[in-house]
Amino acid sequence: MLISGPLLLWSPGALAYVALMAGQSARPLNGQFNSVPVLHSNQPEEVEGAGILINTAPGMAYAAETGTALRNAVYTFNGEFGMHLHHKYFPPNKDSISASQRRSELTLAAILINPGVMPVHIRFSSGAVRNSFEAPYLANNLMGVKPLGPRPWNTGPGDATAIQMLRGKLDSRLSDRITIPPSSRLVLFQTQLPALGIANALLKGKSDGPFQIAVVAAADPQDDRDILAVLDQGRLAPGRVYLDRINEINNRAVFSRVGGVAIGDTYHATISHDLSSQGPLHVPFTSTERHDFGTSDVQVNGLASRMVDSSLDNIGTYGVRFDIDMNLRGNGPYELVMSHPSPMGGRNFTAFRGSIQIRTPEGVREVHVGLRSGESLSLAQINLRPGVTFPLRVSMVYPADATPGHLLSIVPASQLALAQEQQRRREQARINVPRPTKPSGPPPLPAANPNPQAQEPDDAAAEVTRPQIIPAAPRRFRPAAMPLVPPPAILRPTPVPSWLTPPPPPPASRGQRPIQPYPQVVNPGGIGNASGADGTLVDRYRQAVEAQQRLMQGWQQP
Repeated sequence: MLISGPLLLWSPGALAYVALMAGQSARPLNGQFNSVPVLHSNQPEEVEGAGILINTAPGMAYAAETGTALRNAVYTFNGEFGMHLHHKYFPPNKDSISASQRRSELTLAAILINPGVMPVHIRFSSGAVRNSFEAPYLANNLMGVKPLGPRPWNTGPGDATAIQMLRGKLDSRLSDRITIPPSSRLVLFQTQLPALGIANALLKGKSDGPFQIAVVAAADPQDDRDILAVLDQGRLAPGRVYLDRINEINNRAVFSRVGGVAIGDTYHATISHDLSSQGPLHVPFTSTERHDFGTSDVQVNGLASRMVDSSLDNIGTYGVRFDIDMNLRGNGPYELVMSHPSPMGGRNFTAFRGSIQIRTPEGVREVHVGLRSGESLSLAQINLRPGVTFPLRVSMVYPADATPGHLLSIVPASQLALAQEQQRRREQARINVPRPTKPSGPPPLPAANPNPQAQEPDDAAAEVTRPQIIPAAPRRFRPAAMPLVPPPAILRPTPVPSWLTPPPPPPASRGQRPIQPYPQVVNPGGIGNASGADGTLVDRYRQAVEAQQRLMQGWQQP
């Protein structure tokens, strides 16, 4: 067993991390986010119907669930900026939808708003828009590490757009430059959002003037006017399941999703390490307060503006580019390894499905990685020569539907083989656990559950990714001649009506609660993360201790 540096304390929290570390300590990166603002539209993630998803223009909109007026996530972009959209469509009849029937769709659209008296010119440098029809997620197709060719692997819309950003390319269906006339709005792009499916967009651009962004879901719009009409109606899309949990969000008892403007589209860190004298290197690739690998290094950027039911920070860091530069010294072959912690509750899940870029003096290599919880995978082998510094850069654009808390390591091949053998034995022991004897007599009736989704844990809070449903092939598409982004001649600006002021409140029906403005809560600048999933602190400690006892028993098996 290789041990270097100060040992981690053998506490339940330390044991919950990565077996590959074998008692070794991880080093903090102490990197930094840049200052580029990014619109994140991920709350609600599961949209239930048409309406506004987020709007950074001044004003407010009304929640479909309660009629409550919620303030917009007010922010004006000017200069470099980014956009990240990630939504699913879960209509009210979701439980009765079969793979053989035609599924309903919404249209997910981004709107650019110029409130000024001068035209605003925007140039886009990279990005893409994908939905489940174009990039289906095949759950078990691409686990492990595989070379990434010119055509990206279809592992869902989130990875498909992240690859374009990682390579710094702009999808050919998107315009590289647009102009927003004074006091006008235009539809930047639109895409299908299929029922039980996903739509994802990542874009990076730069403007020469101030503007705002809105994202809406529209039901069968015929033209841009129908999309803009959704914005003018002032109604939020249904699906905001955290409106009755605002206090829990503010107390960091639950995560919620991100609906706001985060500061930072790139995280960069540099570290130097001598493997001969300091031993193997372990650093956090992505980290949270819950999974910092004993470094107290939390790679989560804060929000400058947010919806009241959004998480306090950009906890998922979806769409953020991570660049880790390692200057290595040593002698002989080593493995570059990516790991994810063992699940606290014993439930294995897919923790990452995305693309990694590895840059060395020999060239650039790109791989697709499908990583499960508790797993360690070798991304590449590196060969070091005595007295020669070996520069290594590992980059990724963090894809949606991954679970943060990933470790990068430089270790000898023997150390990786030992950790993988331990993982194999634990998995085999789990499979061979005898099932309990079925009791005699009829099984008890299941408890009534009028809302089956209520018991599904939030996958960011519980750090468990929900399984995705493979979308059926559509029976029809929109005409191929319709570009994703209309050509400049079709981008018809509409004069600004009274959309800078809040719309009139909807008429109250009998028994409806009166409409009261909801106070805007803005994170005061702290960068952090929630401490755990739903439930009391005592429950979470008890679950953690039980999980560690099971893990220690597994290690003791021959």
